Amino acid sequence: MSERIEQQKVVNASAADVYAALTQSAVFREMTGPPAEISDDEGGQFSLFGGFITGRNIELVPDVRMVQAWRSESWDDGVYSIVSFSFEETDGKTLVKLVHAGFPAGQKPHLEEGWQKNYWSKLAEKFNA
Repeated sequence: MSERIEQQKVVNASAADVYAALTQSAVFREMTGPPAEISDDEGGQFSLFGGFITGRNIELVPDVRMVQAWRSESWDDGVYSIVSFSFEETDGKTLVKLVHAGFPAGQKPHLEEGWQKNYWSKLAEKFNA
C-alpha cells in the first residue's frame, strides 16, 4: 500500500473563491507566481509551476470537490498520483481538505513541504492577509 498525505487548512474565503484560486489559470498564476494553465473541464489537462506539475482533471464539482491525476516532472514517465481537494464552507470560511495518494516511494516529505509552501501558504497570503 502506498503512502498518502492528508492535510487541511481553514481559508478566510468562500468555497467558490478558494475553488476558483485552484482551478482558474489567471487566479492560480497571480497567487503562486510561475506560469500555470488549468482546464476547468473534467478530463482537461493542467500544467502548474511552469510545467513542473502536470496532469488531468478526473472530477470537478464546483465549490465542492476536485480530483486530479497529478505528477511531477521529476517522476518516471507515466507515473501519476491522485490528488483530491474538498471544500466545506461555514460562516464565510472554507475548510479545504487535501488527500494525496499513489505517489512514488520516498516522495512524502518533499510533497508535504510542497503542499505547505506552494498551496497552503499561498492561499493564506491571498485570503487571510
